Amino acid sequence: MQKSMLESLRSIVQEVNAVDDLQSVLDITVSRVLEAMSTEVCSIYLREPTLNRMVFMATEGLNKDFVGKISMAPEEGLVGQVVTREEAINLEDAAAHPKFFHMPGIGEELFSSFLGVPIIHQRKMLGVLIIQQVQRRRFDEDEEAFLVTISAQLAGVIAHAQATGAISIGPNNERRKSALFRGLAGAPGIAIGHAVVVTPLADLYAVPFRRCRDSVEELEFFHECLEAVREDIRALGRKLSTRLVPEERALFDVYLRMLDDSALAAEVDEKINQGQWAQGALSQVMRKHINTFEMMEDPYLQERASDVKDLGRRVLSYLQAANTAPVEYPDRTVLVGEELTASMLGEVPSENLVGLISVKGSGNSHVAILARSMGIPTVMGAVDLPFTQIEDSEIILDGYNGNAYLNPSEELRDRFQLIFDEELQINKELEALKDFPCVTTDGHRVPLWVNTGLQADIARSLDRGAEGVGLFRTEIPFLLRERFPSEEEQRRIYREQLQAFAPMPVTMRTLDVGGDKSLPYFPIEEENPFLGWRGIRVTLDHPEIFLVQIRAMMKANAGLNNLRILLPMISGVAELDDALSLIHRAHRELIEELGFDLVLPMIGVMVEVPAAVYQARDLAKRVGFLSVGSNDLTQYLLAVDRNNPRVADLYQAFHPAVLQALIKVADDGHAEGRKVSICGEFAGDPAAAILLMAMGYDVLSMNATSLPKVKSVIRNISLEHGKSLLAQVLTMDCGEKIREFMNSAVKSSGRAQRHHKRLL
Repeated sequence: MQKSMLESLRSIVQEVNAVDDLQSVLDITVSRVLEAMSTEVCSIYLREPTLNRMVFMATEGLNKDFVGKISMAPEEGLVGQVVTREEAINLEDAAAHPKFFHMPGIGEELFSSFLGVPIIHQRKMLGVLIIQQVQRRRFDEDEEAFLVTISAQLAGVIAHAQATGAISIGPNNERRKSALFRGLAGAPGIAIGHAVVVTPLADLYAVPFRRCRDSVEELEFFHECLEAVREDIRALGRKLSTRLVPEERALFDVYLRMLDDSALAAEVDEKINQGQWAQGALSQVMRKHINTFEMMEDPYLQERASDVKDLGRRVLSYLQAANTAPVEYPDRTVLVGEELTASMLGEVPSENLVGLISVKGSGNSHVAILARSMGIPTVMGAVDLPFTQIEDSEIILDGYNGNAYLNPSEELRDRFQLIFDEELQINKELEALKDFPCVTTDGHRVPLWVNTGLQADIARSLDRGAEGVGLFRTEIPFLLRERFPSEEEQRRIYREQLQAFAPMPVTMRTLDVGGDKSLPYFPIEEENPFLGWRGIRVTLDHPEIFLVQIRAMMKANAGLNNLRILLPMISGVAELDDALSLIHRAHRELIEELGFDLVLPMIGVMVEVPAAVYQARDLAKRVGFLSVGSNDLTQYLLAVDRNNPRVADLYQAFHPAVLQALIKVADDGHAEGRKVSICGEFAGDPAAAILLMAMGYDVLSMNATSLPKVKSVIRNISLEHGKSLLAQVLTMDCGEKIREFMNSAVKSSGRAQRHHKRLL
């Protein structure tokens, strides 16, 4: 029984994953569960959030005339019991239960036994899955466990289908319905624009829905690419003919027959004739056949799914390579993708890019940090967004609350336009603070520096009154190239930064790749990248990369002497000593080569792993300064992947453990007479800035967009009051309570903050 249940589970999940509309998902579910469990009734109730009612949405065994027409309150009947208790209810005589609620006409009075389990997705109650039988009995443990498993597996599918079903696509690619998709706040702000979908190459599951301009031309183009793939397969077969037995050589003939004009190609032709572009038509046809093979019970036939997938990717590669027309970016582009990268952002003209939406990632992902630096409103982790279907759709993006509104109504558009206009006015008022010092009401000076990485950051940072650079992300020029930049290329990039900010200090972090930052020409494939080969670990293993970068930095610093070098991901003194040895070696060699003395820049350690927190004094003895990277430090302290939207709510920068670690680093650095700064996103949070100031941090470094807000808050509070708030916070044991307390304190701290409630 256990084996057949597992096979049934796999089959049901595969089948419902192959359909997009909600009703098909529900109908397939009740039909297949009824069959798998050999029961007489299977039904699904879904919660309708607007009315807050449990709606009878699908059934096998009860009266289907009532589907979609009857509902009950969330606490009503046995369905309500499952909802209220959030656990399975297993009864041998349902009618005898005091909560039993009879609905005339539905037909369930004939059935005695009842098993209902909740359908829960990301802590939200979606509905209830029920099976029933005439025979009076309790369902056994295996049956209950199977239904609970099915419910857990299907919860995400149902949630996605609910979201996808909100979109209606007309015959002329007109999307008629408005829809709200929830994600995570990535970068603050409001954006109103049109979606441009970007996808990785040769991914059959990420091809956007798009109409073709001319079906005849599109058919001709498709068949040209198809013939190119056929020739590749023939050539591969000839090349391997002497190494394969006849049975294996026959596989190439099978591939060719699958690509025959009367086979898969004919199905693609049909969709192109209906107006789809070749890539989308191919994607739909191949995905359907892949799913068919994966659902087959014969293991040999299941494996053929990989062959179909391979053929589809080959044809798609040709279609994408031949379709080299430049992407047209509308004036107000909202860039949408499954997983956005820095290079994707770089492709869009900066004057056109107004917003970003990423299906994967969280507010602490690298691309979200870049977006905040660039001042681009961003929504991350929009996991239910059917991104391949929204090309050209109008979108309102709310980066404060992590919401994306697709095809908004005129009323909604007017409301957000008003917020957008108010936001522009607030920013103008904040920018007026540019030339004022960042000083508390009782005279305490707090230097505000910026985090940079792109050329565009220079002007933005200086316009907002930055007093230095606390973090220059040197990996960004590496990410935007197809190879390692040469020493001279790096020197020019670094010189531009140093000159732009001179005589103000510029802190350049050595190459920090790995984790969520991968170079296309230097891939790092690991099962657990954040605990793997990244940061200083990579560059110490490749001294040829590290030395070139250090030399380029020192050359760029000649005559300016405002460079500071920051070493990332240091976890112990041995790593630090190795890095310092290489830096001193590069310094000596440059003096010999150039024939004149070069100032050795101040060197610092980035404190971003727990080990560095507890060795802060030992590290501080060897360097000139410490700089906390709060993004990674929070991630490692809380064991929360900051790119994973499923656990994004557990990533709490105000967590008491994080605050205690920050206090320890500041105290230990100062005990060795070293300046201590912080360059993570925490520093750019106005509420957090007050606590960091009270802890004694010498410098706060943030994205340029946050700088005016932080300055406004600090200029409206005293250091004494900040220390009082810190003392109260340290008595609290919950990060969310601390955040709420500090946001309330910021809002009431002065007249300027009354204008910024929305920003908090």
